[in-house]
Amino acid sequence: MKAKHQRMVLVIVALLAILGAGLLAAWSLRNQANYFYLPEQMASDPPEVGQAVRLGGMVQKGSIMTEADGVTVNFIVTGNTADTIPVRYSGILPDLFVEGSGVVAEGSLGPDGVFRATNLLAKHDENYVPKELEGMGSQQAAKMAAETTVGLK
Repeated sequence: MKAKHQRMVLVIVALLAILGAGLLAAWSLRNQANYFYLPEQMASDPPEVGQAVRLGGMVQKGSIMTEADGVTVNFIVTGNTADTIPVRYSGILPDLFVEGSGVVAEGSLGPDGVFRATNLLAKHDENYVPKELEGMGSQQAAKMAAETTVGLK
């Protein structure tokens, strides 16, 4: 076989190997993708039961209820419309998780229509202030921040 033909065969084999690796990676990751739903999207076109998705919206005021075990929390996520999705989560709540705040819940929709969250991500608004800096003026906060970064340099 001529050197020219050997190079051509080698290039074709390399391209097939790269294509095969890409297809294998895409096939193995197809179930790992988490799709993001707003409450109105989930209400109008719900995902399959058990499919891993993310639900994002606002925690409805007055909807947080803790069960007797002290770990399981039920609440309602609402969006820009009247559509609401009930959510159940068992675990430690994030510090920023409060009524009226933004939340992204990772989990899946159950057969009863309740979203079973496995992870909660609480979002804060643009006016967020850490608990340590609450009540301080901007100059006091800047001074405290400067004092805490002195040892880091």
